Amino acid sequence: MNKNILSALILSFIGLSVFSQNQTIEDEDTSIVNLNTVIFSKKRVNTILDDVPGSATYINKNEIRRIAPISANDVFRKVAGVHVVDEEGAGMRINIGIRGLDPDRSRAVLVLEDGIPVSLNPYGEPEMYYSPVIDRMSGVEVLKGSGQILFGPQTIGGVVNYLTANPSEKPEFKFRFTGGEGGLFTTLLSYSTTIDKVGITTTLVRKHADKIGYAGFDIVDFTNKFVIQLSKKSSLNFKMAIYDEVSNSTYIGLTQTMYDAGNQDFALMAPNDVLRIRRYSGSVSHNYQFNSKFKLQTNVFGYTTTRDWQRQDFGSTKSTSNQTGVIWGDSSIAGGAVFMRNQNAHRDRQFEVLGLESKATYEYKLGNRQSELKFGARYIYEKAFEQRKNGKKADAKSGDLVEDEIRTGKALSAFIHNQINLFPKLLFTIGARIESYDYNRNILRNTFRVNNVNRIVDTNLMANNQINTIIPGFGFNYNLSAKSTVFFGAHKGYAPPRVKDAITAQGQVYQLDAEESVNIELGTRGKVNDFLNYELTAFRMNFSNQIIPVSESSGGVGAGLVNGGNTIHEGVEAAYRLNISNLLHTKTKILFHNSLTFVNAYFSKDRFVVSAGDTVNVINNKTPYAPSYFHTGSLTFEFPIGIGFSANATLVGEQYGDVENLMIASNDGRSGLLPKYQVFDANVFYKFKKYDAIINFSIKNLTDERYITSRRPQGIRLGLPRFMMLSFEMTI
Repeated sequence: MNKNILSALILSFIGLSVFSQNQTIEDEDTSIVNLNTVIFSKKRVNTILDDVPGSATYINKNEIRRIAPISANDVFRKVAGVHVVDEEGAGMRINIGIRGLDPDRSRAVLVLEDGIPVSLNPYGEPEMYYSPVIDRMSGVEVLKGSGQILFGPQTIGGVVNYLTANPSEKPEFKFRFTGGEGGLFTTLLSYSTTIDKVGITTTLVRKHADKIGYAGFDIVDFTNKFVIQLSKKSSLNFKMAIYDEVSNSTYIGLTQTMYDAGNQDFALMAPNDVLRIRRYSGSVSHNYQFNSKFKLQTNVFGYTTTRDWQRQDFGSTKSTSNQTGVIWGDSSIAGGAVFMRNQNAHRDRQFEVLGLESKATYEYKLGNRQSELKFGARYIYEKAFEQRKNGKKADAKSGDLVEDEIRTGKALSAFIHNQINLFPKLLFTIGARIESYDYNRNILRNTFRVNNVNRIVDTNLMANNQINTIIPGFGFNYNLSAKSTVFFGAHKGYAPPRVKDAITAQGQVYQLDAEESVNIELGTRGKVNDFLNYELTAFRMNFSNQIIPVSESSGGVGAGLVNGGNTIHEGVEAAYRLNISNLLHTKTKILFHNSLTFVNAYFSKDRFVVSAGDTVNVINNKTPYAPSYFHTGSLTFEFPIGIGFSANATLVGEQYGDVENLMIASNDGRSGLLPKYQVFDANVFYKFKKYDAIINFSIKNLTDERYITSRRPQGIRLGLPRFMMLSFEMTI
């Protein structure tokens, strides 16, 4: 790594402004990051991408503002290699799959906010039932290369990092109002300033909708952030946040007969289904610069997430007991109808996470070679309390306790990561991560088979296990020129099994292996003059064991996840950003952005499943929810007077909803082919030149395309129909 760049990164680390002579990232909207040549500004002090090799993308606040997103889904679609599945239309539960991996609850992706994990339990239950609110973010980063080993425990699909804004130097008040169809109304209020050596940012977001797609919701999100400069060598960051959500989210989807009829697409089939989420989080980060070559960062973080979900029971046959008389679909076709029951279940869960992490960076010379050594360790303690209560009416607010358990986990990890300039143009990186995870499941009440009868029994079953692994990785960057780089990376993909799936409800320890793969990528990225940024990457993920979800959220039945065996994900992804205005030297800003991914994800060795009473070998079948291609393109015009407009297109290829690759849909809608689709968005905006203000009118799904996004958890889910909204934002 170049000495000047190392010095710049150090300055950035302690909060001092650093700018590249060639470009300022804040002027780039969707950056294809050249990690070997780019220096980031103070506004990106929280970035995870500065020091890691491999393919990476950064989308800043200007592009987020231009997209006018309903949710983070609209933003992540801009990233090559990222497939996004809408669940309810409002993006409250993010489902993203990277390079053909299953997108369900983003299990195969490590999701961070300012570098700190945000999933329910990072090791034992990585599902994203809570997703950070995109409205308050200053940017997002996506990392897909071997640099993942710096973070863990998930090193398979990639790392997603939400970025929040640092305090401004002068007093700054921001407000944004957004209104849209379905009773959507969002308010953002933010105040930021720095007084002497103390900076503060306070942000309040309130989101409400009567009904968007399948769900209505009320969300309140409050964040407070302090940055204190203790001395020239050290700083202290405090952050606390509260998130509260009440939504009528549901798992029930359409049957195939309902979809074919086309007149009940977004019917509220279970109006009494209510999901309540409350999350409290806090973190303290201390940065210390010992000298020009050695720096240390220590983070203490903790959060608790309460997830209570009331869902009405239903069945798929006329013989279903305790029916309400409400029937959806065609009851004359087997599996073509949903019979609502007059009872419900409360899935009440609480998750706790406490972590301590320390990371150091040391610059040194090996001979005359400039080198940088990173090393660190992290301890995470996590705990989950889970209860299920069965209510005796469809709208019962509580019920009889039938399941009760506590799951705990203790994880200790350490990493070492070294970069060395072997030659003036060649940067070589090698590193390893060690993960040790000790977990147990304590079952206090569940259903057991007693004298051939299922009975709810109080018990005190406890079972535990421990997983230890080493995750190596290496890569290189070779500068073809001052503006063009070739990169290569290889690392071990790893993810521990969920505790709930690794130990059964009867206390039996499954031999459920960790998810492991060998991931490699080879690519090139660069900049052509001042009008074209590009990145082209070929990738291959070879799984010795890929975990195939059959859990409830994945539309399956039975005991959690299963060892899916050998699979291969291979393909090519490309992204480029063309600044036509710089090319043609026009005053009107014209930007063209494209990202395109081709994926071939398939079972590479024998795997046998039971289908319709027969045993079927699914070798060479496509893995579920891995589209053959997905593409996003956008064209933006911004005139000198401040007015502008943009058009966006999203194309997604066909995909299968099951391992058997069934072409014909089942009557209940849960298996079968998901046809390809295309969605077009458009928006018109006006920037007030005298003020830092913008008004934006956007139309999502301009052509009102009707398309299937998923056949799970329990039926067909459709993409959001044509949707219009208007927003106004101003900073004073």
